[in-house]
Amino acid sequence: MRRNPDMKTMNTRKFLLFSLLLAAALLSACRQEDKKIVAPGPVEVEVTTVRPQPVNLATELPGRTAAYRIAEVRPQVGGIIKKRMFTEGSEVKAGQLLYQIDPDTYQARFDSAKAAQAKAEALEHSARLKAERYRSLVQTKAVSEQDQVEMEANWKQTVADVAAAKASLDSAQINLEYTKVIAPISGRIGKSTVTEGALVTAEQATALSTIQQLDPLYVDLNQSSTDMLNLKKELSSGQTQNRNKAQSPVKVLFENGSEYGQTGALEFSDVTVNQTTGTVILRAIVANPGHELLPGMFVRARIDKGQRPNAILIPAASVSRNTKGQAVVLLVNKQSIVESRLIQTGQNMGEQVLVDGGLVEGEQVIVSGLQKIKPGVPVKALTVSASDGKQSSIGVPTSVAQAE
Repeated sequence: MRRNPDMKTMNTRKFLLFSLLLAAALLSACRQEDKKIVAPGPVEVEVTTVRPQPVNLATELPGRTAAYRIAEVRPQVGGIIKKRMFTEGSEVKAGQLLYQIDPDTYQARFDSAKAAQAKAEALEHSARLKAERYRSLVQTKAVSEQDQVEMEANWKQTVADVAAAKASLDSAQINLEYTKVIAPISGRIGKSTVTEGALVTAEQATALSTIQQLDPLYVDLNQSSTDMLNLKKELSSGQTQNRNKAQSPVKVLFENGSEYGQTGALEFSDVTVNQTTGTVILRAIVANPGHELLPGMFVRARIDKGQRPNAILIPAASVSRNTKGQAVVLLVNKQSIVESRLIQTGQNMGEQVLVDGGLVEGEQVIVSGLQKIKPGVPVKALTVSASDGKQSSIGVPTSVAQAE
């Protein structure tokens, strides 16, 4: 009996399909075996070795300039301004005449006081002579003792009148001199608020003008109380050395970032914290011979905080932040395995960051290739020599299979 041709064809197709599936399985197994045998090489990363070094620390603080001395010019007597004796915006010297108030009234008062003093002195002279004569007459009983006492009293009264007249003359002379309004300090004078013919009064609220001394100049800076306390802790612990903080040099920076040519000095630190801003005022003094700095300018000041003898600096690009905002770096340990480490960072110094804790001397911090690695993987560490710029390998694992 002959087989059905359809059944024979079906069996042939099943056999071919089975053969194809078997071949595909064998090929996949071979590929998996090859993948296990051929392991990729370690990832190359660049590292820097932690080396403590002395570093001069500085901080930049915002502030405003202020005149070294300010004097508001006000009249001390009332009258009509007769003449203005200065040019607005010019330099004036201490004692220079600025305004002339009409002196006629004060001159008349001075002359009257002078005449009153002369009259009092004449009466005193006559009374003194009479008193001396009565002293001799009372001894011969030519005058009574009562008359002699009254004459002595009359003479002493004229002496007091002379003193009062002299005081009146001095007052009139002072007022006469006050009609000349002079500059109390040397400096640059501003605009005048009055012109000739204006009526002014003694000790009026509105100043006639203002004089500011611009050389030297103050720079008032704002430092947070937290930074000030941290610096004090560093100084007390010995992390930062500053033998004379009160005389720390100060560099002034303009708003455009350029540096002012003169170096100033820190003069004092306020003892009160601003309750609104939480800052303390630091005052620096800087020479200003060319008057490049003007009062009220917004500037920044770089203040020397001292030297940290064993500071650790690492590239800022090697530091990342975790979800909690903590600073994290990746290290290459002695087994050439990547390790994650939390560190405490300080201020940025250009392209580097100061490390306050978490790293020790000799450790290798990964500075590039961070996107290709994660903690626990083996790496090939390369370091760049500062002298010749060549890379050298460090800590290459002996066997990738063993490392896995």
